[in-house]
Amino acid sequence: MKRVYPDKEVCIGCRLCEVACLTVHSKSQDIIIAHREEKAAGLSSRKAVYQSGPTCVALSCRHCAEPACVAACISGALSKDPESGRTEYDESKCVGCWSCVMSCPFGAIKRHAAKQKIVKCDLCKGRKMPACVEACPNRALKYEER
Repeated sequence: MKRVYPDKEVCIGCRLCEVACLTVHSKSQDIIIAHREEKAAGLSSRKAVYQSGPTCVALSCRHCAEPACVAACISGALSKDPESGRTEYDESKCVGCWSCVMSCPFGAIKRHAAKQKIVKCDLCKGRKMPACVEACPNRALKYEER
């Protein structure tokens, strides 16, 4: 299956991937409104840029073959799609227990403060290319099979 792979050698930590993610997952689909209103309401980017000294890397859900988050989910809100290989999230089933947040070894699942639910990368389901990959000016994010 295709996944987003970061390349820390060329990531400059500009966080445009975070901006693109926040915008594409907002109700408005508008960069200004997403940051002024929806971010203030607790919507979080599903991508996070981490920096250690001069090294930066953008991380998000890795859609693991055997995801710990799915095993930890008590409500069935997280599941593995056998066809696509994606780790799927059904917000309507989420009870906000945060078991998945604690079980993810990569810290890729985040809390949506206002909804008391989670947010995680969905690989921009319905799009050919994830928004974060399209937005990266240095091509530090690759969407490919390995």
